[in-house]
Amino acid sequence: MAGRTVRVQGFPAELPPDRAADKLTIHFLRSRNGGGDISNVRVLPGSLPCALITFEAPEVAQRILQVKNHVLAIGKTQYPLEVTPHASELSPNEVLRG
Repeated sequence: MAGRTVRVQGFPAELPPDRAADKLTIHFLRSRNGGGDISNVRVLPGSLPCALITFEAPEVAQRILQVKNHVLAIGKTQYPLEVTPHASELSPNEVLRG
């Protein structure tokens, strides 16, 4: 999944995870936002929720990252989104075996 996944923050914490996933999917599918086909959306709830969005093609993720101002509209409220590359990291508990 490297190169195809972006991390998104900035959507409201009170939004239920399934609704947040729906809203983000709609936003990032739109070509005017640089989007394209999505293979997975995972919302990680919390006080500062984030979502990991994996696209079918790495080019789409790169286009998404080049768009400077992503704004998610929910009703009349606009939420500026922070979109960054997602690099999967090993947790300290994982052991590498050669």
